[in-house]
Amino acid sequence: MSVTPAAPLVWYVSYGSNMAADRLAAYLAGGVPAGGRRVNPGARDATPPRRSEPVDLPGALYFAGESPQWGGGVAFYDHDATDRGPTAARAYLVTAAQFADVAAQEMHRVPAAGDPVEQVLLDGFEGRHEVGPGRYETLLEVGRLEGLPLLVFTSPHGIDAVPHTQPAPHYLAMLATGLRESRGWDEARFRAYVDRVT
Repeated sequence: MSVTPAAPLVWYVSYGSNMAADRLAAYLAGGVPAGGRRVNPGARDATPPRRSEPVDLPGALYFAGESPQWGGGVAFYDHDATDRGPTAARAYLVTAAQFADVAAQEMHRVPAAGDPVEQVLLDGFEGRHEVGPGRYETLLEVGRLEGLPLLVFTSPHGIDAVPHTQPAPHYLAMLATGLRESRGWDEARFRAYVDRVT
Protein backbone atom coordinates (compact mmCIF):
# COMPACT_ATOMS: atom_id res chain seq x y z
CA MET A 1 0.00 0.00 0.00
CA SER A 2 1.28 3.43 -0.83
CA VAL A 3 -0.27 6.79 -0.04
CA THR A 4 1.65 9.88 -1.07
CA PRO A 5 1.27 13.48 0.14
CA ALA A 6 0.21 14.37 -3.41
CA ALA A 7 -2.73 11.94 -3.21
CA PRO A 8 -3.41 11.35 0.49
CA LEU A 9 -6.85 9.76 0.10
CA VAL A 10 -7.78 6.37 1.52
CA TRP A 11 -10.96 4.41 2.12
CA TYR A 12 -11.65 4.08 5.83
CA VAL A 13 -13.63 0.85 6.15
CA SER A 14 -15.93 0.76 9.17
CA TYR A 15 -17.65 -2.42 10.30
CA GLY A 16 -19.08 -1.12 13.61
CA SER A 17 -20.85 1.97 14.91
CA ASN A 18 -18.93 4.28 12.56
CA MET A 19 -20.99 2.91 9.69
CA ALA A 20 -23.58 5.46 10.89
CA ALA A 21 -22.68 8.81 9.31
CA ASP A 22 -23.66 10.82 12.41
CA ARG A 23 -21.44 8.69 14.62
CA LEU A 24 -18.46 9.16 12.30
CA ALA A 25 -19.24 12.90 12.24
CA ALA A 26 -18.61 13.02 16.00
CA TYR A 27 -15.05 11.80 15.32
CA LEU A 28 -14.51 14.31 12.50
CA ALA A 29 -16.30 17.40 13.85
CA GLY A 30 -16.16 16.51 17.55
CA GLY A 31 -18.90 16.01 20.12
CA VAL A 32 -20.85 13.21 21.76
CA PRO A 33 -22.67 10.74 19.50
CA ALA A 34 -26.35 10.05 20.25
CA GLY A 35 -26.49 7.59 23.14
CA GLY A 36 -22.76 7.97 23.86
CA ARG A 37 -20.95 8.86 27.08
CA ARG A 38 -17.73 10.52 25.92
CA VAL A 39 -16.91 13.78 24.16
CA ASN A 40 -14.77 13.27 21.07
CA PRO A 41 -12.29 16.09 20.36
CA GLY A 42 -12.72 15.80 16.59
CA ALA A 43 -10.24 15.53 13.76
CA ARG A 44 -7.75 18.15 12.65
CA ASP A 45 -9.76 18.32 9.41
CA ALA A 46 -13.50 18.18 10.09
CA THR A 47 -14.46 17.93 6.40
CA PRO A 48 -17.09 15.21 5.86
CA PRO A 49 -16.06 12.16 3.83
CA ARG A 50 -16.09 12.76 0.10
CA ARG A 51 -18.45 9.78 -0.30
CA SER A 52 -19.13 6.28 0.98
CA GLU A 53 -19.67 2.85 -0.53
CA PRO A 54 -20.93 -0.44 0.94
CA VAL A 55 -18.29 -3.16 0.94
CA ASP A 56 -18.28 -6.81 2.02
CA LEU A 57 -15.26 -8.06 3.94
CA PRO A 58 -14.43 -11.78 3.77
CA GLY A 59 -13.63 -12.20 7.47
CA ALA A 60 -15.72 -12.20 10.64
CA LEU A 61 -17.19 -9.51 12.88
CA TYR A 62 -17.17 -10.18 16.63
CA PHE A 63 -17.66 -8.26 19.88
CA ALA A 64 -15.27 -8.27 22.85
CA GLY A 65 -14.28 -6.13 25.82
CA GLU A 66 -16.36 -3.16 26.96
CA SER A 67 -16.81 0.20 25.27
CA PRO A 68 -16.26 3.33 27.41
CA GLN A 69 -18.52 5.16 24.95
CA TRP A 70 -21.49 2.78 24.88
CA GLY A 71 -20.94 0.08 27.48
CA GLY A 72 -21.16 -3.50 26.23
CA GLY A 73 -18.99 -5.22 23.66
CA VAL A 74 -16.86 -3.47 21.05
CA ALA A 75 -16.79 -4.53 17.39
CA PHE A 76 -13.63 -6.11 15.99
CA TYR A 77 -12.82 -7.69 12.65
CA ASP A 78 -10.84 -10.89 12.05
CA HIS A 79 -9.72 -10.93 8.41
CA ASP A 80 -8.54 -14.54 8.65
CA ALA A 81 -11.86 -15.99 9.90
CA THR A 82 -13.33 -16.35 6.43
CA ASP A 83 -15.33 -19.41 7.48
CA ARG A 84 -17.45 -17.11 9.70
CA GLY A 85 -17.85 -14.16 7.35
CA PRO A 86 -18.71 -12.12 5.50
CA THR A 87 -18.80 -8.83 7.37
CA ALA A 88 -20.96 -5.98 6.09
CA ALA A 89 -18.97 -2.73 6.12
CA ARG A 90 -19.05 0.83 4.82
CA ALA A 91 -16.06 2.52 3.19
CA TYR A 92 -15.62 6.28 3.55
CA LEU A 93 -13.31 8.25 1.28
CA VAL A 94 -11.18 10.39 3.63
CA THR A 95 -7.66 11.74 3.90
CA ALA A 96 -4.90 9.72 5.49
CA ALA A 97 -4.83 12.32 8.28
CA GLN A 98 -8.55 11.91 8.93
CA PHE A 99 -8.15 8.13 9.06
CA ALA A 100 -5.34 8.55 11.60
CA ASP A 101 -7.43 10.98 13.66
CA VAL A 102 -10.38 8.59 13.83
CA ALA A 103 -8.00 5.80 14.88
CA ALA A 104 -6.46 8.06 17.54
CA GLN A 105 -9.86 8.82 19.05
CA GLU A 106 -10.76 5.13 19.03
CA MET A 107 -7.67 4.71 21.21
CA HIS A 108 -8.76 7.67 23.43
CA ARG A 109 -5.97 9.92 22.20
CA VAL A 110 -6.21 13.50 20.97
CA PRO A 111 -5.45 13.79 17.24
CA ALA A 112 -2.13 15.48 16.58
CA ALA A 113 0.45 16.03 13.87
CA GLY A 114 3.06 13.30 13.71
CA ASP A 115 0.58 10.55 14.56
CA PRO A 116 2.23 7.16 13.97
CA VAL A 117 -0.79 5.82 12.06
CA GLU A 118 -0.64 8.71 9.62
CA GLN A 119 3.09 8.16 9.16
CA VAL A 120 2.57 4.47 8.44
CA LEU A 121 0.04 5.38 5.75
CA LEU A 122 2.38 7.91 4.17
CA ASP A 123 5.34 5.51 4.30
CA GLY A 124 3.31 2.56 2.99
CA PHE A 125 2.88 -0.98 4.29
CA GLU A 126 2.04 -4.42 2.94
CA GLY A 127 -1.18 -6.10 4.05
CA ARG A 128 -0.92 -5.76 7.83
CA HIS A 129 0.89 -3.46 10.23
CA GLU A 130 0.76 -3.25 14.03
CA VAL A 131 1.30 0.34 15.12
CA GLY A 132 1.01 -0.70 18.77
CA PRO A 133 -0.62 -3.25 21.08
CA GLY A 134 -3.90 -1.36 21.47
CA ARG A 135 -7.28 -2.68 20.51
CA TYR A 136 -7.46 -0.60 17.30
CA GLU A 137 -3.78 -0.28 16.43
CA THR A 138 -3.57 -3.10 13.89
CA LEU A 139 -4.00 -1.79 10.34
CA LEU A 140 -5.15 -4.02 7.50
CA GLU A 141 -5.37 -3.28 3.81
CA VAL A 142 -8.37 -5.39 2.77
CA GLY A 143 -8.42 -4.50 -0.92
CA ARG A 144 -8.60 -1.55 -3.28
CA LEU A 145 -11.41 0.53 -4.66
CA GLU A 146 -10.80 2.86 -7.61
CA GLY A 147 -7.07 2.41 -7.09
CA LEU A 148 -7.11 3.56 -3.44
CA PRO A 149 -6.51 1.30 -0.43
CA LEU A 150 -9.41 -0.02 1.64
CA LEU A 151 -8.14 0.20 5.23
CA VAL A 152 -9.44 -1.31 8.45
CA PHE A 153 -8.15 -0.89 11.97
CA THR A 154 -8.80 -3.70 14.42
CA SER A 155 -7.28 -5.62 17.31
CA PRO A 156 -4.15 -7.77 17.10
CA HIS A 157 -6.07 -10.73 18.55
CA GLY A 158 -8.35 -12.96 16.50
CA ILE A 159 -11.94 -14.04 17.02
CA ASP A 160 -11.03 -17.07 19.13
CA ALA A 161 -8.40 -15.37 21.31
CA VAL A 162 -10.69 -13.43 23.66
CA PRO A 163 -14.04 -13.87 25.42
CA HIS A 164 -16.94 -12.40 23.48
CA THR A 165 -19.31 -9.82 25.00
CA GLN A 166 -22.71 -8.50 23.98
CA PRO A 167 -22.91 -5.02 22.42
CA ALA A 168 -25.07 -2.40 24.16
CA PRO A 169 -28.44 -1.33 22.68
CA HIS A 170 -27.15 2.15 21.67
CA TYR A 171 -24.21 0.54 19.89
CA LEU A 172 -26.51 -1.83 18.03
CA ALA A 173 -28.73 1.11 17.11
CA MET A 174 -25.74 2.84 15.48
CA LEU A 175 -24.86 -0.36 13.67
CA ALA A 176 -28.44 -0.67 12.41
CA THR A 177 -28.43 2.96 11.24
CA GLY A 178 -25.21 2.47 9.32
CA LEU A 179 -26.50 -0.64 7.58
CA ARG A 180 -29.76 1.06 6.73
CA GLU A 181 -27.97 4.15 5.36
CA SER A 182 -25.42 2.25 3.31
CA ARG A 183 -27.43 -0.81 2.23
CA GLY A 184 -31.10 -0.13 2.84
CA TRP A 185 -31.41 -3.04 5.27
CA ASP A 186 -34.68 -3.38 7.15
CA GLU A 187 -35.01 -4.45 10.78
CA ALA A 188 -35.49 -8.13 9.96
CA ARG A 189 -32.32 -8.32 7.88
CA PHE A 190 -30.37 -6.42 10.52
CA ARG A 191 -31.58 -8.75 13.29
CA ALA A 192 -30.63 -11.81 11.27
CA TYR A 193 -27.13 -10.34 10.78
CA VAL A 194 -26.71 -9.54 14.49
CA ASP A 195 -27.90 -13.02 15.44
CA ARG A 196 -25.20 -14.48 13.18
CA VAL A 197 -22.31 -12.38 14.52
CA THR A 198 -23.10 -12.29 18.27
